[in-house]
Amino acid sequence: MTVTAFIDGGARKNPGPAGWGAYIVSADGTVLAELHGALGIATNNVAEYNGLLGALAWCLANGVTHLHIKADSLLLIEQMKGNYKVKNEGLKPLHAKARLLAAQLGRVSYTHIPREQNKDADRLSNVGMDESEGQ
Repeated sequence: MTVTAFIDGGARKNPGPAGWGAYIVSADGTVLAELHGALGIATNNVAEYNGLLGALAWCLANGVTHLHIKADSLLLIEQMKGNYKVKNEGLKPLHAKARLLAAQLGRVSYTHIPREQNKDADRLSNVGMDESEGQ
C-alpha cells in the first residue's frame, strides 16, 4: 500500500510547549489517519522529528509498503535524505530511530513542501501544542 504523510511539528517560544501532527492519506486522497501528540517542552526540530516518527510508526503498524513524506521542515527533509549532517546532539537519536523505522518500512521518499501546502499537519501539531500547554 502506498500512502503520503504530511508531517509537522512546532514549539511555542522554541523551546516551549511542543506538539507534532501527521496527516496520512492514501494514493486516491482518502484520509487514513490524523495523528497528533504533546511533547511538553521541546524545540521545533524535536517536534518535527516526532511528527516523522509518529507517521512512520503508524505506517509500520498498518501495512504500508511505500511512504511519501511531505514536510515544510527543510532541515528534517535534507537530513533524512542524507544531504545535511545531523549536528544537534538532541536530534541524533531521533534521526537514528527514524532511519531505522524507514528501513523497516521499505520504500520511503521525502519532499520539502511550502508551509501553505501543509495546513492539515500544522493544524494537528497545534492540537499537540495546546495539549502541552495544558500539562
